[in-house]
Amino acid sequence: MFVVAISSIILLTGYSGQVSLGHGALLAIGGYSAVLARNYWTLPIWICFAIAVLVAAAAGAVLGTAAARLSGPYLAGTTLALAVGLPSIANQFSFLGGEQGLLFDVGAPPVSLGADFSPYKWYFWIAASAALIALWWLQNILRSRYGRTWRAVRGNEIAAQLAGIHSGKAKTLAFTVSSGLAGLAGALLAMTIGTVSPSAFPLTLSFSLLTGAVLSGVTTLPGVMIGAVTLVATPEISHAISNRIGGSDGVTTNLPGLLVSALLILVVMLVPNGPVEQMRSMRVRKNASISR
Repeated sequence: MFVVAISSIILLTGYSGQVSLGHGALLAIGGYSAVLARNYWTLPIWICFAIAVLVAAAAGAVLGTAAARLSGPYLAGTTLALAVGLPSIANQFSFLGGEQGLLFDVGAPPVSLGADFSPYKWYFWIAASAALIALWWLQNILRSRYGRTWRAVRGNEIAAQLAGIHSGKAKTLAFTVSSGLAGLAGALLAMTIGTVSPSAFPLTLSFSLLTGAVLSGVTTLPGVMIGAVTLVATPEISHAISNRIGGSDGVTTNLPGLLVSALLILVVMLVPNGPVEQMRSMRVRKNASISR
């Protein structure tokens, strides 16, 4: 889930230059869409994921149209307001399950996989397949003319406009594609935890995803696994450290945030472009020195 979600942030921020502090809300839209499609229409899980992508992309297109006219703190504030307000809206509608949310029954694994194939393995293969397909598709998009257009707008919007690029349309398209990926990540999250509720998409989720993108290298898609593994492993590492030192419940709760914050500061200071881009730059310099 984190791989897909962080890649959506990298696309939006690293390639098109737009900052979103509310991607958790787009994950919520995707998660609720997939669960509603599954529970009310009993559609196959892959179709539910496709619906999550389409609904989140449609929401992103609407938000992106407004975002194309904003930049900097104004855009960040707008997306932040969405992340804050959406859970409150979900609480007001009974068909969304209120505070308790809705259960997400993915179904048993196919019989052809054998009786020993557990649901957890089934969830893993679904999530891994969806992530690989999403990354392959996104990599191709970024290598196409759309990716070049987004990088041109990010680099110098005025120069891009003088070159004939419609920056507003480019930004809206980037927001739409990024939102679709976020919707898929939300559906995968709902599948993993077996439910969807406002508490599953807190404001801190949006901040965590942005942090994961920075740790990965916000302009480097191949580094997305670094941020994803960090976000997944940090709570486990924190729990082990807390047990080792005999910390209180408060230490156990706050230690993950402290570790991620410290790691984020180190990355920004030492490898601001991300570990993968740093290694690539070192390799280029080494090859250049050898060629001399």
